[in-house]
Amino acid sequence: MDLPVDEWKSYVLQKWSLLPKSIQGTISAAETLSDIFLHSSSLLQPEDEMFLKRLSRNYLVGKDPRAPLFYREQGNKKFQEKEYMGATVFYSKGVSHSRPNTEDISLCYANRSAALFRLGQYEACLKDITRAQVHGYPERLQHKMMLRKAECLVTLGRLQEASQAISDLEGSFTARPTLATPQSQVLQKSLSRLKMKLQEKENLIETPPAVLSTACEEDMGLRERSEQIPSASSSVRLCTDPLKGRYLVATEDILPGQLLVREDAFVSVLNPGELPPLHHGLESEWDTRVTNGDLYCHRCLKRTLATVPCGGCSYAKYCSQECLQQAWHLYHSIECSVGGLLLTLGVFCHVALRSTLLARFEESGQVLKKLCGKIGNKDICLPESKNPMKKFPYDLGGESGENDKSIETPIPGCDTNGKYENNYNAVFNLLPHTENHSPEHKFVCALSVSALCKQLEESSMVEESSLQAPTTGLKSSKLEAAETPALCAELDIWGVAMLRHMLQLQCNAQAITTIQQTGSEERIVTDSRQVRLATAVFPVTSLLNHSCSPNTSVTFISTVACVRASQKIGKGQEILHCYGPHESRMAVAKRQQKLRSQYFFDCTCPACQNEKHRIGTGPRWEGFCCNRCRTPLQGSNVLSCGNTPCMESVRRDHLDSRLQDLQQQIGMAQKLLRKGQLEQAVPLLLGCQREAERFLCEEHTVMGEVEDNLAQAYAAAGDWQKSAAHLQKSLRVVELRHGPSSIEMGHELFKLAQVFFNGFAITEALSTIQKAEKVLLIHCGPWDDEIQELQKMKSCLLDLSPIPGGPSM
Repeated sequence: MDLPVDEWKSYVLQKWSLLPKSIQGTISAAETLSDIFLHSSSLLQPEDEMFLKRLSRNYLVGKDPRAPLFYREQGNKKFQEKEYMGATVFYSKGVSHSRPNTEDISLCYANRSAALFRLGQYEACLKDITRAQVHGYPERLQHKMMLRKAECLVTLGRLQEASQAISDLEGSFTARPTLATPQSQVLQKSLSRLKMKLQEKENLIETPPAVLSTACEEDMGLRERSEQIPSASSSVRLCTDPLKGRYLVATEDILPGQLLVREDAFVSVLNPGELPPLHHGLESEWDTRVTNGDLYCHRCLKRTLATVPCGGCSYAKYCSQECLQQAWHLYHSIECSVGGLLLTLGVFCHVALRSTLLARFEESGQVLKKLCGKIGNKDICLPESKNPMKKFPYDLGGESGENDKSIETPIPGCDTNGKYENNYNAVFNLLPHTENHSPEHKFVCALSVSALCKQLEESSMVEESSLQAPTTGLKSSKLEAAETPALCAELDIWGVAMLRHMLQLQCNAQAITTIQQTGSEERIVTDSRQVRLATAVFPVTSLLNHSCSPNTSVTFISTVACVRASQKIGKGQEILHCYGPHESRMAVAKRQQKLRSQYFFDCTCPACQNEKHRIGTGPRWEGFCCNRCRTPLQGSNVLSCGNTPCMESVRRDHLDSRLQDLQQQIGMAQKLLRKGQLEQAVPLLLGCQREAERFLCEEHTVMGEVEDNLAQAYAAAGDWQKSAAHLQKSLRVVELRHGPSSIEMGHELFKLAQVFFNGFAITEALSTIQKAEKVLLIHCGPWDDEIQELQKMKSCLLDLSPIPGGPSM
């Protein structure tokens, strides 16, 4: 949810419509962001703030003392059903609502350790056992948890620690003898079994754990960095043009797969996903859904099943105490008390706030001092201290500067030495396109930022003395020892900066994506989909101009963006990225409309120019074919066969209706497939296949979808040969649409390799693995999860020792 919730947007737009025309005209004609912000914020009334506060209170981000018991019971149900992943998430929700040093939090941690143990997450299990003890886990329950600790240590090969844990447990039994209850008998039996297991391990010749190679880190980095752009390779350089603006070009011939940019996000905010409806009543009081916020660290975006919660709210969760403390020091100490408001105002507003908070820590330049200057006609310079830079007549959003007589930097965002770094100066100089946004949109953004500033002021979060981390009794990190700069008293300055950032994000926000597996834990058949994990700002990646047929591919590792060449790029050729509307996913007319409305330009890339000449035929992947001769049909309202002897014709609305009916049938089959009802799903899909072949072109998206679903169905039934046959048909559709070297082709080849692997088709598997690696290495690099999985399969096949029930499709 990038923009504010619909209720607030509707409220503000209604307010706008009721403003006198003269006031609307003043805001619409304002040339600077400072004027827009100050005029808009002066219109914010107490009743507006109360309405927004009522909305934000509906998002439960505080700690509810009743919630831990509810979530623990939900987790126990999942645990009994052997759905350990679900149980872990519910226990984590219970932890996030618990206060430190209470029985609630200790029980949630202990129960989560049991679920993590069943999932084979032994290190995480040990950490949770320690946390449960730190927070006062009841003595009466210690034996079972300590046995689990010893079991983890034995399994991990930490035999000396395991021996001590077993000895301590035996001593506890001796010191506090219990009645011969069934439970104590089970514990004694388990302890005896564990001692035998420990003895067996000690008798074995221990192999020292393999030292992780540093090659991974080295390969992920840039071998030769650009002196001009530290986050980029030396094979690219930064240029500027009156029409193009800033852009990157190749300084040498670049090969496919070559890493061009490796950049950590200046700022990133975890996408909350689909927010629950504003709750009313007890039924929807506690959310039982699993969201990104339950599975990923809110600072580094690392996936984790054992989250560590903020001590002040139930929303922010982290992968470790270190991430918690760093987030608190950098921004969460300010954000914590306004979490519900930030969810209401949307991700863009949250990113805008966090960007200004991070600006407080900039050591190079004078950005913070300039932002904190008094409002007036006084010029605000950006940023370096001694040498004059391009001046902004206090607009923080002016884009002209024609009358400025001071010396300008050669390229906006660079320092006086011409270096373009990943810092606030670079972020600040990303264009907000103030003149392109509608007055209504600017009013919504300005009033939202103004309300946020007022709430920050009311919460006393601007006081430096309030910046104390709720570390739950643990030692602070080194970061916390540093002096934390507070928000300056003139919140209007920050408000103008936040408004600038909020407008920048429409053109410069980058969605951090990840591949998530779908399907239950027990099922053999799984599928993967790309999901948006977070919204971030990458100053260097933002320099790339758009093409509907780009020569780069972008992937993410946590908060790091990796830009690789997806094809050969000649020296002097521009480095191009796709902003979303790709030629293989969207027709030219739709692409043009989207780029014009969101990014404010008309695309003239070769793909658009070539496609305009055949605009009447529509995209290939949406094409219909002749029922008689399978020749593609052409036309608009009435489609005719391109084969002259045939001359078949049919109305488009009739074909659209058939397609809609077919898609409904496929949807029904997919539901049956998800439920494991293969006997009903397969015949229905085969019928869909026959119907599709009657009127859809062979590269139609639906053709590939049917074949892919049939492949999954047969894989679930263990018929790997039929599964592979249908997946190969799906592969041909993907190749026709996206190309043989596309990332989509790589994912499909990966799935086919898994099918051959599971079916023990060694020759076919090795050949497909080689093809998949070749494609995926170009787009994702050698340390991608799918590449790693392919290498494991290849090693297994070459050793002629296939893993039973190996990787699933």
